[in-house]
Amino acid sequence: MTMVLETVLLSSILMSDTVATKTANVDEVVIVSSRWGGKRSVKGQTASIDEHLQQLDHVSLVRRGGYAWEPMVNNMQTERLSTTIDGMKIFYACTDKMDPVTSYVESGNLQSISLNSGLDGNPQATGNIGGSLDLRLRKVGFDADAYHQNLSAAYEANGHLQVYGTDVAISSSCVYTDFGAFYRHADDYQAGGGERLSFSQFQKVNAFANAGCKLGHSDVVEGTFIFDRATNVGYPALNMDVAKAEGIITSLTYKHLFKDASWETKVYYNHITHEMDDTHRPEVAIHMDMPGHSETAGLYSLLTVPYKRHSAALNYDLYYNRLFADMTMYAGEAKPMYMVTWPDVGTLCTGLALTDDITLSQRQQLRLSAKVAVQQQRLNDEEGWHALSVFFPGMNDRYHQTTARIAVNDHFSFPCFQFAVGAGWGSRAPTVTEAYGYYLNNTFDQYDYMGNPTLKNESAIELNVKADFSFFNSHFSIGVDANAFFFSNYIIGHVEPRLSAMTLGAKGVKVYGNQDHATIANVSMKASWRQEVPGDGELKWNASLTYSLGRDTDGDALPLIAPLTYVSDLTIGRDCWLARLELRGNARQTKYGEKYGETAAQAWAVVGLSAQYVFGLATLRLGVENLFDKRYATYADWNHIPQKGRNIFASLSFDI
Repeated sequence: MTMVLETVLLSSILMSDTVATKTANVDEVVIVSSRWGGKRSVKGQTASIDEHLQQLDHVSLVRRGGYAWEPMVNNMQTERLSTTIDGMKIFYACTDKMDPVTSYVESGNLQSISLNSGLDGNPQATGNIGGSLDLRLRKVGFDADAYHQNLSAAYEANGHLQVYGTDVAISSSCVYTDFGAFYRHADDYQAGGGERLSFSQFQKVNAFANAGCKLGHSDVVEGTFIFDRATNVGYPALNMDVAKAEGIITSLTYKHLFKDASWETKVYYNHITHEMDDTHRPEVAIHMDMPGHSETAGLYSLLTVPYKRHSAALNYDLYYNRLFADMTMYAGEAKPMYMVTWPDVGTLCTGLALTDDITLSQRQQLRLSAKVAVQQQRLNDEEGWHALSVFFPGMNDRYHQTTARIAVNDHFSFPCFQFAVGAGWGSRAPTVTEAYGYYLNNTFDQYDYMGNPTLKNESAIELNVKADFSFFNSHFSIGVDANAFFFSNYIIGHVEPRLSAMTLGAKGVKVYGNQDHATIANVSMKASWRQEVPGDGELKWNASLTYSLGRDTDGDALPLIAPLTYVSDLTIGRDCWLARLELRGNARQTKYGEKYGETAAQAWAVVGLSAQYVFGLATLRLGVENLFDKRYATYADWNHIPQKGRNIFASLSFDI
């Protein structure tokens, strides 16, 4: 649905003497940069990307350690989402999803994270049944401050997390540039009660540079470069850690502003390298090297044209991605054993998307969106193809798929009431893991997984509704937000008793297959209240309650579906300071995917306190998370690894 509008100042990018704005229909935006207000983490810009993602209502996170959490939208994991960085397609390089796309950027080079819930995705999104996330890079633009610098540092007592960063922005009427670097380092953290969680350490460095140049009154060329490198990353929920996860992300963009329309074309390239490591683990029976590589080159061209009551956008995108992963096993004095786990799959995909926002009346807006994409996949590694063809005789080394989505959303707005209703249909092709993965061990259910090249495309029908009421001159509001997804050919692993496990201790082998149907539904209720306080201050209270349900074709519970979840916070602020009290928690998980190896998560609740004070050019933030040192694990904590116990944090930033 499209209830929240993000405003992007095109005038700062293209025109110095014209104020022009563009509205992008998104469900929610979390602000990352420290220079603009909005919904954001209490830790400000020094918060991790994961902590910023937690501010989004439809988003939850699968946590395998202290670093690189996997986003879920509407209780759907990466397979059913689209995650882009400034519209660029990027694919993780780890077969165990240790490196989601969000792990290759840093708060210092992001402006915002935009969420589209469900099938009404951003123009570059493909296969976004659950939703799409777009991480928008921060660019200073033209005619901003001639020089601006930000310095920031943060420390967290639990795990001795240290964060240091700086960025510099230089702007004129014709040229701009901004560049910077961030560094994070953490030791093992302590769970509630003081237990040290081994292999939860990490360190990361991120450097970035953006530049723009005006070619004329209405033409701009922009370039972006990001280097991100994480090393010595521990994953206590898994059997292996990460020696190195490295990403290089580049793009070149051309923008033209017509009298009423705009045209943006971007070409990009990114390369991801991921190396798993178990050399620091005690008592490893068989040492393994497991590197993975992801390489993507692509482009998109977006034309936006307003006409009378219409605001239409046409987008063409094309990308080519190669995924390769292999494994070498060293069993004592025996000869090393070699296996290809991703058989160097090359995917060429091209798509055409059209959206139209129609103003039917002063109180009604209709949004139509559609996309069709065609892809071809080729298995380039002959050894990997031969290994799979043993289980799937007659399989090809090339496959073609066509996917599509269409959505309609109708929004009504009245002085004290807003209402939106929508519907959509969409499909997705199987991922490389689902179609071609070879003996990939899953520590969640302790099975080895095999891909299935004969899978059908998965599809879903979405229905959604949202209503918001405001009372007492908008000082109090309540709302409800609900959606339901009805799947056909739902893709999930099925036990194959004829195959034997390869991983020591594995229970058996699962092969990905299609289920006739499945259902995922979510409903949330919100309330908010605000009141002015003496001295130009304001008191705010927000609360939300969310319930989700997931069922497979047999009526059994699907895994990783959130139990009853609640959040409540109270904020008071005036002049240059604010303070916040937060309560969040889950009820006990009573409906869980026992059939899929999931075990119940216990109920929990934690309290947090934070404060912020701005003095001159500096901003000081202090706080404590998990105030009462509760030991707990959420339903999405892989193998129920516990979260951090009491954690005192402090950050200081300077804007010069």
